[in-house]
Amino acid sequence: MNVLVKICGVTTPEALLACREGGARMVGFVFYPKSPRFLSSPDRAAALARQAAGLQRVGLFVNPQEGELERVLNAVPLEFLQLHGQESPARCMELKKRFNLKIIKAFAVAGEEDFAALPSYADTVDMFLFDAKPPEGGRPGGNARRFDWQILRSRTFPRPWLLAGGLTAENLSAAVAQCGADWVDVSSGVEDRPGHKSQALIRHFLAIAAGVQPPPA
Repeated sequence: MNVLVKICGVTTPEALLACREGGARMVGFVFYPKSPRFLSSPDRAAALARQAAGLQRVGLFVNPQEGELERVLNAVPLEFLQLHGQESPARCMELKKRFNLKIIKAFAVAGEEDFAALPSYADTVDMFLFDAKPPEGGRPGGNARRFDWQILRSRTFPRPWLLAGGLTAENLSAAVAQCGADWVDVSSGVEDRPGHKSQALIRHFLAIAAGVQPPPA
């Protein structure tokens, strides 16, 4: 089975069409105001989400409050919340139950110590996402930064997980070979400028992914 792909930070119908036609499994919509991919209008996000029917639709939030989530979810159909802040296991469970959505919890990774908290989330979230640590004062994701992918290769995790951080069509095969990822998440690697997805780059990334298989466990 080839590696499965989530395209994050989709902001236009044209990019979404490239995701659908290219074979993406998940698409992500960003609701974090400091991101260049921020969807400030729930109506605009709702239109994109309706176009994405049939794909797994993910809303990315950072330490969200209930009012913020309700404003978005009243308009935008989603299957997952992706949490990129300091959300505790209890907070993840609270949001999971309240909104009846699956949870992807993102973790910034630089070394072995960054996996210490994972067991406490095992009964709370549905998927983990591993991304590189952001620059000082930077956004929590979408920074085109990589970490040592091999740190994941010999580890087992209690939930499915996605590899993120600095992925491109050019390094995808090497990344999967080094870490054994079944799922990958790409954002800046399919953009021609910050916040703007390129249809050509999306299609190219997905075409490469269609030929990449995770190594045997």
